[in-house]
Formats: sequence, structure tokens, C-alpha cells
Amino acid sequence: MTVIGVLLAAGAGERFGGPKALARDHDGTSWLLRSVHALRPCDEIVVVLGAEAARAAAHLPMSVSRIRADDWAEGMGASLRAGLEALARTDHDVALVSLVDLPDVDAAVVTRLCDASTGRDVLARAAYDGVPGHPVLLGRDHWAGVVATATGDRGARDYLAAHEVTLVECGDLATGHDVDSR
Repeated sequence: MTVIGVLLAAGAGERFGGPKALARDHDGTSWLLRSVHALRPCDEIVVVLGAEAARAAAHLPMSVSRIRADDWAEGMGASLRAGLEALARTDHDVALVSLVDLPDVDAAVVTRLCDASTGRDVLARAAYDGVPGHPVLLGRDHWAGVVATATGDRGARDYLAAHEVTLVECGDLATGHDVDSR
């Protein structure tokens, strides 16, 4: 069974003031590279790009695959669809979907979630003190359903709400809070 890390980094970051894929922490750390490193426990990593795709791609290691979400401006749903539709043409079993704006989600969180993978039917997500968050673990059996319901900024929210999802507690490792402003 293979787990591929899918990093959604396509948005324009309108509330943030620019694409989060190009953002840096106060110490100069690239959000994009930090997020890629967090996914290292996965068997492979793919980054979904959109706004400023060429500039963001220039900062990625050659070992990281890139997918361009042409309709990225629609919202996170478009990025998620682009990633899962591309993966459907591979032999991967499970996608671990993460976001570029999760500063304290690291490889320990990803490892814990990967360890919860039970196969192509898995549907799990990180929880922080019992509150569901990201990353989300999607077995191949769920990809088509997620693609069919992912719209706007809702991503997989509606699909997850309609299905039984295993929560993997990670509150001892991170807060899982996303960053929407500088």
C-alpha cells in the first residue's frame, strides 16, 4: 500500500495578501518547503499549484511532482479535484491531503496519520484536542466521491460530513491551526 502526500498550494491567498505558497515565516522559512518536508513520511509527494505556479515551482525540490490546477481561482475544491484526478491515473492507494498554511503540522503528525492508513477504503483525518482538521487521509475508494462534491473553498468538507471518518488525535503534536493573515 502506498500513501502519496498531496499538498494543496494553489490559492491566491486573497485574505492573506498573496499566495501562501510564496510566504515565509518571520525567520525566512518557506511555507512551501516546510510543508513539503512535513510530508516526507509519505511514499511520494505531489504539490498542486495555481496562482504564481511558476514562481512557486521554482522553489520545489526536483523529487517533488507538480500538478497545475487550471481552475485554482474557484477555490480549494478545484485544487483538490486536480490532485485527485491526476492521482486516479496512478497506482497509489491512499492520498494524504495537507495544506500549505499549517505552520506547526510536521512530519510527526503526518507519520501518525499514515500509521492509521488501513487501505484503499480509509477515511481519516487529524484531530486537535478532538476538533477535526488537516491533514486528511483519503483511500482510493473515496477519490471519485470527493471529486464529485469538492466545490469552492469547501474541499472535501461535504463528503467527509456524509461519511464515517476516523479521527486521529494529534493535539499532543500540533495545534493544526491554519494561517489566514500575516
